[in-house]
Amino acid sequence: MLGVVENHSLPRTAAFFDLDKTVIAKSSALTFSKSFYQGGLINRRAVLRTAYAQFVFLAGGADHEQMERMREYLSALCRGWNVQQVKEIVAETLHDLIDPIVYDEAASLIEEHHAAGRDVVIVSTSGAEVVEPIGELLGADRVVATRLVVENGVFTGEVEYYAYGPTKAEAIAQLAESEGYDLSHCYAYSDSVTDLPMLEAVGHPHTVNPDRALRREAAARGWPVLSFNRPVRLKQRRPSLSMPPRPVLAVAAAVGAAAATAGLVWYTNRRRALYARV
Repeated sequence: MLGVVENHSLPRTAAFFDLDKTVIAKSSALTFSKSFYQGGLINRRAVLRTAYAQFVFLAGGADHEQMERMREYLSALCRGWNVQQVKEIVAETLHDLIDPIVYDEAASLIEEHHAAGRDVVIVSTSGAEVVEPIGELLGADRVVATRLVVENGVFTGEVEYYAYGPTKAEAIAQLAESEGYDLSHCYAYSDSVTDLPMLEAVGHPHTVNPDRALRREAAARGWPVLSFNRPVRLKQRRPSLSMPPRPVLAVAAAVGAAAATAGLVWYTNRRRALYARV
């Protein structure tokens, strides 16, 4: 059973959550591939390729070359997508696709942090057309996400901002400055070694279902290791999560499927070095 989270009335604090495999059991962006296919945004071949990417993501068994090829493919996939159509597809399928894969343990933590007076912030490499509705579903207060360039209502395929690796920590620092968070009293949760900068930025880092490299880092640093393995429909929980108390504030916006993975390319060398170290 999860322990009671300490209450810090002052200074103001927040809990920062990675999304994929931390709050939900799958990749938020890739989960919508079938819906994007039914909406005419991608073809059947793209559905199969994203299904394979989802498998790789869950298994964690792809090497760097495989992941780079997949990222390059997905980075071009969203070029020409109509932004409003993407929003509508996500809104129509959100509850069917995301509601059943939210970890019960993560939902409990969100409740505990809110009860302790902390803001809850989702920090995800996916974009806000996917992440912002999920954040609202969870009752999050803010969302940080990848941002793609939009011209004439469509995505150009160019990336304006990556919410990935060190840029997640930078976004947290900016939020701390604007919102008055004391990061030394804040919490952060992630499953991936690529989120080390985010975890290092707060006083209470936690690893969730960590990958091999992050598990080693957690052991070396004495960080808590949490195991989340109970996906649950939010409708089966208390009303506080199924009925968000206020609209989520998007800190950075973008589309999901391509941006969620395209931003990883530049980070490969750093990750290789980290694996070599651990």
